[in-house]
Amino acid sequence: MASVNENGKEMYAIHDLTTRKLRGYNVAQLKWLPYFKSGWVYVGFMLVACTVVSSSFTDNFNESGSSAIIETGHMLNSLNPQWWLSSGGYVYRRGGVATTVQGKLADNDPFRLAYAKSSPVDTDNGYHPQNLLRLVTRAKFKNFAQEVFFKIDNVNISASPNRNQSNGILFFHRYQDADNLYYAGIRVDGCAVVKKKINGKYYLLKSVPVYQGSYNRDTEPNLLPVNRWIGIRTEIADKADGNAEIVLYLNDEKLGSGWIKVLQVEDAGFEAVHITNSGFAGIRSDFMDVSFDNYVATENRN
Repeated sequence: MASVNENGKEMYAIHDLTTRKLRGYNVAQLKWLPYFKSGWVYVGFMLVACTVVSSSFTDNFNESGSSAIIETGHMLNSLNPQWWLSSGGYVYRRGGVATTVQGKLADNDPFRLAYAKSSPVDTDNGYHPQNLLRLVTRAKFKNFAQEVFFKIDNVNISASPNRNQSNGILFFHRYQDADNLYYAGIRVDGCAVVKKKINGKYYLLKSVPVYQGSYNRDTEPNLLPVNRWIGIRTEIADKADGNAEIVLYLNDEKLGSGWIKVLQVEDAGFEAVHITNSGFAGIRSDFMDVSFDNYVATENRN
């Protein structure tokens, strides 16, 4: 049912809740907030959840029926109490699996039209917003482990110059904002990698080859397995000397049995400062359609 907010804009009230507990989050307030960052659609009495430092967060995407996490311009605008999709259009939750957009969006989809204006090159004129997937937890962590199983369903051979060897499946750690964070994961050139981003500039902490082959943007654009479930796990912790240590594991039957440590590195803060504060976690993927299952993030309280 439509209503009008204090600015006279038509709003669509899809939530009208009283303060209560919801999936472990304290609902702090209910207020008018725009649903999409571009302002095509508005919702009223939006659910706004407190940000907390969490001890554990598990999402196995098991829901009866299907639903979607929908991109919003700010975390407070997200209708999902656990996740903020800051880029990528949609993440669909169906039958115990989460998926990015698979294939192309419809011509008249709102996100297709928006990305055609804002990022036409990276999203193939808006049809593939999943090329820029950024899925961020709404809970914060500091010294913690996170893991997920993923399956690359398709690699999108975009003409974008940003489709390159640095693309991959990556975890966020201590995410302060889009310009200040650690990330770790595996890239389409077959390497495991840990980087930090400070004030928008990336610093490589370590990279090691894992999957064999020679990356070539045109003839060999992806060395990662496709259509095979693989586990990725990371651990980040402050050491006694103040350095941040990050360890990366993979669970892929072709590499061995169980979780295999593939990379370990310390950030000693030589090129740029450590990120010492707790921050958000989450998932990034680039220029591919991906499925996810069994995401877990657990704070180390020792």
